[in-house]
Parts: sequence; C-alpha cells; structure tokens
Amino acid sequence: MLGELTNHMWQSTVFAVVIALLAICFRKDRAQVRYWLWLSASLKFLLPFSLLIALGSRFERVPAAQSMRAKPAVIRTVAQVSQPVPDVFMQAPVAQGAHNWAAIAIFGVWGCGFAAISLMRFRAWRRIRAAIRHSKTIDLPAGIEVRSSPGLLEPGIVGLFRPVLLLPEGAVERLKPAQMQAVLAHEMCHVRRHDNLTSAIHMIVEAMFWFYPLVWWIGARLVEERERACDEAVLRLGTQPRDYVEGILNICKSYLASPLPCVSGVTGSELKKRIRAILTGPEARELNFSRKLALTVAAAAALLIPIAAGVVTAPKFEAVSIKSCATFRKSNVRDFSPGMFHSECTTVDRLIQQAYGLFADGHMNPGSSLMVSGGPSWTKSDLYKIDAKAENPENRAMMNGPMLQTVLEDKFKLTFHRETRPIPVYTLTVASGGPQLDAFQGSCTPRDFDKPPSPSDCATAHGFGNGFELKAATIGNLCAGLSIFLNRQVIDKTGVAGRFNMHLDLSDKSARALPALSDPTAPPPPPVSFQAAKEALKKLGLELEPAKGPVEVLVIDHVEKPAGG
Repeated sequence: MLGELTNHMWQSTVFAVVIALLAICFRKDRAQVRYWLWLSASLKFLLPFSLLIALGSRFERVPAAQSMRAKPAVIRTVAQVSQPVPDVFMQAPVAQGAHNWAAIAIFGVWGCGFAAISLMRFRAWRRIRAAIRHSKTIDLPAGIEVRSSPGLLEPGIVGLFRPVLLLPEGAVERLKPAQMQAVLAHEMCHVRRHDNLTSAIHMIVEAMFWFYPLVWWIGARLVEERERACDEAVLRLGTQPRDYVEGILNICKSYLASPLPCVSGVTGSELKKRIRAILTGPEARELNFSRKLALTVAAAAALLIPIAAGVVTAPKFEAVSIKSCATFRKSNVRDFSPGMFHSECTTVDRLIQQAYGLFADGHMNPGSSLMVSGGPSWTKSDLYKIDAKAENPENRAMMNGPMLQTVLEDKFKLTFHRETRPIPVYTLTVASGGPQLDAFQGSCTPRDFDKPPSPSDCATAHGFGNGFELKAATIGNLCAGLSIFLNRQVIDKTGVAGRFNMHLDLSDKSARALPALSDPTAPPPPPVSFQAAKEALKKLGLELEPAKGPVEVLVIDHVEKPAGG
C-alpha cells in the first residue's frame, strides 16, 4: 500500500512539473489554456497511472511474440518506471494477526487532516447557505437567478449545477451601470466555464492530499488563471478596461474576498497583478493550429500511453499444450529455460490458487492463501498438465501468475467473482505457555523463480516422512501452508512477527511435504486431519482452533474442460 502511494505521488509530481513547463511555454496565450493545463495536474492526483495500465490490461491481450516486437520504446519505459517503488513491507511480511502500528499511525494522521479540511469546508458552505436563505430575488438581466443578501462578502456565483448570482445588499446602488455590467459579465463567465464544479473537484484533491504542498500551489495557480481567463473574456466583449477596474475596486472598498474557493467571485487571485494586466497587459494571443495540435497530442499521450502499456505488458504464451493426467506427478527435474512454463499434473482449483493467489500480481506472495468455491466437481478431481512457451523470456512469477490467468480464461473459459463470506476457518493463536519457536538466525532472500532453489531462500519447505520442516518462514507462511494441508483457511492471530525454523510431525500416513511455498508446480496434498495438525502445532506453543470468519473467496461462475484435454 505504501509503495503504491509513493508511486502515485512521484508520478503526479512529475506530471505537475511537465504541466508547469507547458504553462511557461503558453504564457503569452489565453489564460484559459493554462487553466485547463493546471486542472489536468489536479485531476492527475485522482487518476493513478496504475489504473490506466490496469484498464489497458483488460483489453484483448497481444501475444507476447508480437507485443515485444511492436512495443515502442516509450511504452516499454512507462511499463518499467510506473511501479519502481515496491511495497516496503514485501521483504518482511507481517504476520496476519499482527498490527502494523506504523501504517495505523500514518492513516490516523491522514484521517485527522482530512477531517479538519472537510470540517473547514463544511463550515464555509454553511455560511453560504445562510446567505442564500436570507437573500431576496432582484431583477437584473443576467440570464440566471440573481439574489441580494445582507450577509454576503462580495458578488459570487453559488451552486454547481443550478448556479445563482448572489450580490451584496446595496451593490447595485454603489456601482455605476457600466461597472455593474462589467461585474455581471465577469460572473457570467464563471457560469459558462463551470468554474464552481472544477473548483469543487480540486477541493476534493486538497482534502485527500492535504499533506502535500504541491496540491495547494496548484490550487493557487487555478484561481489565478481562472480569474485572468474571465478578465480576458470581459475585455473581449468590448468592456472598457477603466470601467472594469473601477467596478472591481469599488467592490474591494466595501467587501472582503469570497469565503469559499468553489464560490467564484470577482476579487479573487492577486488583485494588483490582475489590474495591471487589465489596464496595460498585452492582449492574449489565440492558439494557432500547431499549438492546438501540440496540446491535443500531449493530452492524448498522457491518457493513451499508460493504457497501451497495459495492453502490451500483459503477454500471453505463444504456444500452450494442455493434457489430461491419470495421477498426480511431480517432475524431479525443474526446467529453468527462459520463457518455458511447466505445470505438472494438478487440478484446476490448484491452478486457480496459484494464478490468482500465490502469483496474482506477477510476484510471489508466500503468505497468501486463496479459497476457491463453486464450479463442477471435476475442477477438484481431474488432473491437467500444462506446457507453454513464450518466444521472449518472461520471469517465472509472471508466467505462474498473470500469464497463467490468461490460459485459464482462454482455454478453460474461466469466469469468476470474489465474495467475502462467513465460512468455517481455523485460527492460530499462541498457547498458554507462550510460543516455542526456533528463531531463524542469519539472513535470507526472497525466492527467485528464475533460478533453481537455493539454501538461502526464505520460507523453504522440506518433507520428512509424516511431516515437514520450514526454514526462515513467517507465521503467515505457516498459515498459508496449513490452509492447503487442511483444505480450510487458517488465520494468523498470534501477533508473532519474525522468521523461524519450524519442525512439524503430523503423524498422519497421508501427509506429504508442504507444497506451494517453494514449488508452485506441486499438487495439493491429501487433507491432513485437524487433530494431527493441532497436536503438531501444540509442540510449537501454538493453538489451532475451529472458528467462523469473513474470508475472501474466489467463486467460479463458469469453467469448461479444455478442448482436446
């Protein structure tokens, strides 16, 4: 989560820097152009590139052999740098039952800031609503409803979809007709541009990212260019600059600035700078064809390149062979040839757990376990062997995850949805005498599936007769393996962090070495009795108990046997 947020923040920052450079390039053009540039920088905070890449991945995937040849360098770059910061907790997973106090503290501070900003906006909104309640309709040819309020600070447009022009009581008498017409023209420009709506959107950005000074700086640029855009529009209508400036100054003599950024007034932004621009500033030039084309290309690239990256970075295997098997079989020799994928005889349910759980995001998640529900009985009994080849090398975690997902969806016609269900589970807690765990000494490295297993790998498993041993494993790793053995989700509620060496004697003739933690091709073992697991865990100072709890379940909606399989 923290890694994803870090990626989003630096991407939005770089995007804002690019927008700032574009604003400099278009400084002599109309303010409306720069306003839309800054608004795009604001919207970027609400639209992570990862969402656009994910959207692209939902389109028909290009075969790996074609996508790698056709992929432009810029798209390759987007795919490689869009997620450069990994989640900082990936290398040392926290036990499922343990509290991540750092994350809780960060979320708590953010929540307090968000609540404070929201409260400030709400109080200001109530002031505006009070002004509307105490206002009365006046007859002015403005094209929208005009009301006079005794408590209003300055003229302003109120409302997002049904705007109302609120004028301070006595404003009509204080301004000359030419000055009043200029002020009305300014306010009607805000209405035509829907400035209240876009300002409200940026207010959401400020509330969500209140801790980041850049969003407040972008907000100041938006107000500045918004007011300048309306000033330019008023002058293009033929209004005399002197009448317009005198109208603004007469208002400023009696009233303060608007209390809400989403209420578009006439005295916003830096007033001295605006008046100088109105009286002496050069007329803003219109965009020519080449500058319009440059802006269009830049906007299209910002949206389409991440989507295209999602399309071409979700490769499929070039060739896939699926054969049915009579019995479970595990290869003694692992083929680590680049671009080759082998899954020995196993069930469709096991393949689903592997593709959408253990390797769902193209990385190994050793503490994860996925419960699969629904589907015909053959998904749990029929065995299939899959051999596949990608012309260009792909890492094995990607082949065991997203690329295997494509095989299941294309060849097995798999469709599914996810639900959170209250189902029977097991909970793992610390026994009354405390944990009796052998702490792992030294260091280990996450398993690299592009290389043969190494003694330095974390969370390795080895079988011995009626049990198994875990090396450098977390309690989360243990729970993931037990979930496979017991065919039921095991939830860690021990609160025990760290890595341990664990020896479990299951004393069950059907027991077999723990798969999944280090060997994704291994089939699921026969279920182990609850009592055997309970007794083995008790020797480690851990207690296994049946319970019922909310668990995310992948529910099969439709699946078919593969053609020729």
